Amino acid sequence: MKLARLLLVIPCYNEEAILHLTYSALKRYYDEIKAKGFIAADSKLCFVNDGSRDKTWDIIEELSLKDADVMGVKLSRNFGHQSAIMAGLENNIDAFDCFITIDADLQDDINAITGMIEKHHEGAMVVYGVRGDRSSDSWFKRSTAEGFYVLMQKMGVPVVFNHADFRLMDRRVLKELGNFREINLFLRGIVPLIGFRNDKVVYNRLERQAGETKYPLSKMLLFAWNGITSFSTFPMRLVLYFGVFNFIVAMAIVIYIMLSYLIGYTVPGWTSTMLPLTFFSGSNMMALGLIGEYIGKIYEEVKGRPRYIIEKIVNE
Repeated sequence: MKLARLLLVIPCYNEEAILHLTYSALKRYYDEIKAKGFIAADSKLCFVNDGSRDKTWDIIEELSLKDADVMGVKLSRNFGHQSAIMAGLENNIDAFDCFITIDADLQDDINAITGMIEKHHEGAMVVYGVRGDRSSDSWFKRSTAEGFYVLMQKMGVPVVFNHADFRLMDRRVLKELGNFREINLFLRGIVPLIGFRNDKVVYNRLERQAGETKYPLSKMLLFAWNGITSFSTFPMRLVLYFGVFNFIVAMAIVIYIMLSYLIGYTVPGWTSTMLPLTFFSGSNMMALGLIGEYIGKIYEEVKGRPRYIIEKIVNE
């Protein structure tokens, strides 16, 4: 059986503190699975520099000079994690048989790659890395992350529970992924939409060995909001429901006013004036803001700007 050429794509943003550790761990593991005949000898690692402000690109260039199995892709600026992944994948689509994406922080267990390759040999076109244990996360992060997946599934977004961006894709799947041209990328929702036979590999989440997380709470919330608004119109439907609720409350206020007039209690009060005014004006602003969010996404998509720009490639 012909061994598959595997490309491991690692998006990097300000990872100088951990990049040498990441390379050493991945290189050692790659050499092991090559020796065992799991993947072809010319399989490679591809580090994508997503506009880092530290020495990340210098380290990638240094690694590529001493190791022919290391490729480097430098983006012209910071385009975001999802775009960096696509840059590494699309730039090498015709050169490899299958592709695995993994973050540079080593929190995704690299030993799960063996299981992904085995599933691919068995016929799976997509293999999702699923976290079986989030004990390394704080209670708050674990609760909010699991709540995010539940919320996404309730809104009809086809996400895989406890799966991030650690996955294997066959070249056929990647070519179909290239047909999804939206600027607002949310790969956790797009990849399941493609279909094909898929499987899962469960692994335990590990501690970050060095550096700082690139996803603080503010970025996690923004990422979640982008995923929801990119894949679900449910928030727009909530505006409709809220409008119906407002209408019912308004009718109740009208009835109250009419009854007050009939029984002779017609002295206007500050509270009865200001309360409905603030309630309805506030709810209208919220509704307009939500509609504006969707219109803004349409505006970005219509312009059709590139999702990323590659400045330099080493060891292509």
